[in-house]
Amino acid sequence: METQRQKKIAGIIQKDIADILQRAATDGGLKGTLISVSKVYVTTDLSIAKVYVSIFPNKSAGELLEGIKSNQSLIKHDLAQRTKNQLRRVPELNFYLDDSLEYIDKIENSLKGEENPIENRDLLDKRKKS
Repeated sequence: METQRQKKIAGIIQKDIADILQRAATDGGLKGTLISVSKVYVTTDLSIAKVYVSIFPNKSAGELLEGIKSNQSLIKHDLAQRTKNQLRRVPELNFYLDDSLEYIDKIENSLKGEENPIENRDLLDKRKKS
């Protein structure tokens, strides 16, 4: 169960990181790439934040996520600058790819097309528990 404090801090982090990542994508010449932060979970001791990013178009998602992970310290520094009046300590940032939109898209395409996931269960990826 998330406390109000965890939710509040997660909200602050979500808003600022979304802004940081989108600005970095635009400055990095990735026009037309949409990066959004779909969810942030903060641990009870507020030391770690799990940041779920959604990247569109999806074909470059894995590559961009690696780029985000390799710039983690810069992103954390940028976040610290933005939140210095709200957060005493910026949590460690762990980035994950949120594939729920892609998953929903696959289901919709399967339902529209000839492929029937109910008859052939192998058509749908097994969902990873996060």
